[in-house]
This record gives sequence, structure tokens and C-alpha cells, in this order.
Amino acid sequence: MPAGVVELASYYGNGATGSTPVLRANMVSSADGAASLEGRSGGLSGPADRMVFTVLRSLADLILVGAGTVRAERYRPVRAAEIWGGLRPADAPVPAIAVVSGRLELDPGSALLTGAAPGAQTIVITTGTAPPERRNAIARHARVIEAGTDRLDLAAAVSALHGLGYASILTEGGPALLGHLADADLIDELCLTTSPVLAGGSASRITTCVSPHSERLSLAHVLYDDGFLFSRYQRHRE
Repeated sequence: MPAGVVELASYYGNGATGSTPVLRANMVSSADGAASLEGRSGGLSGPADRMVFTVLRSLADLILVGAGTVRAERYRPVRAAEIWGGLRPADAPVPAIAVVSGRLELDPGSALLTGAAPGAQTIVITTGTAPPERRNAIARHARVIEAGTDRLDLAAAVSALHGLGYASILTEGGPALLGHLADADLIDELCLTTSPVLAGGSASRITTCVSPHSERLSLAHVLYDDGFLFSRYQRHRE
């Protein structure tokens, strides 16, 4: 494993799991606050950002993502060749992916649901009132977790994921999911890449909260590469 990867990982934690559950967000923003460029966050990325992306995935037990982001970014299961195995326990499977979808507007035959590696089955989090036919189709390949009856209860969802042994959860958004997690007071860390791009347009910020939400964070570090800034913020819980 390259020395640069080991050094980068040292800034973001010492391993994939820990005794204290944690939910970490990884997002990218343009210099003027846009969360995407031409509809996708990948347009704001660069080589160093992609390296941070792979390191954070390597340190996570599970990746939590919204259904809209799954569709826009064409999510697939994590493959062993896409992460740094040396940052994980020797017997740990690749990170599983959990998709939040109240209406279950997902393709039940997609690679994300059908192609996960052994031990890393995709999880779909939904409500008790989700369409039964969609739920049954998705449950043929993915594990379905019910969190809330009419509305998604993200606190219950995250608690259920921790209960399944996923101590280190990484969310990659999108902005709607991140906003709901913020509203529910569930985000422990924010890892934010600031891209040296003026995006303009009407793209959303990295969070779209249901209600005004303000919380002061502590800056753990700022790294720099080729015009990009990589900031890690932490919150303090009483």
C-alpha cells in the first residue's frame, strides 16, 4: 500500500471500526457552494479528491446514500479493488451500501442490488407504507429495513445499522439525505472537499435541510492539493 495512502488515512482515523459508533459525511462543493456540476458531484472532483474518497470508503463499514444520488451517480456495489484493504481488518468484507428510499423507486434488477459481494449485501431502508410489490421485488436481492411508518425515521435507521454491527457509517449524500441527517442530529463528522471551481447555476448546497439548522463544528484539519481544500470537521457530543 502506498505510503501516501497510509499518511492520508492517519488524518481521518485509525481503522474501519471502533467501540463508539460514528456517522461521517463526505461531500464535495464548488468554491461558490454548489454541490454538483451539470447534475453530478463528479464534475467537481479531481485526483486527490478521488483518493480521499477511496480512503474514507476503506475506513467505513457501510456507505449510506440517498436513492436520488444512487440514480444520478449510477452507484454499484463496492469492489475489493476499489478500496485499500490494508486499512481494514484482515477478515472484513468490503463496505456494504445502504440506500434510503421512502418510495422504493429503485430498479430491483440493478447491479447495486444484485451484484454485491458476499458479506456485503446491499441494504434498502424504507417505511412501513412503501409499495408492497416494490418491497417484495427488492427483497429478493437486498436486505430491507423498515424505519418509520409514514415517514422515514433516520435515527431509527442509523440505530438499526449500528445494531447490525456497522459501527463506522459513511454517508455520501446527496444534499437531501445530508439535510435530513443534520435535522435529526446524526452527523458526527463532515469531510468536505472544496473544489477550485465557480459553478454558478442553481445547484443546491451540500445540505438541503427541512428546517433552519445551525451547529458549530470544530475544524480538525485542512489539507491542500492542486487548488483543492480537504477539510475535516467534527462535532462535540455531551
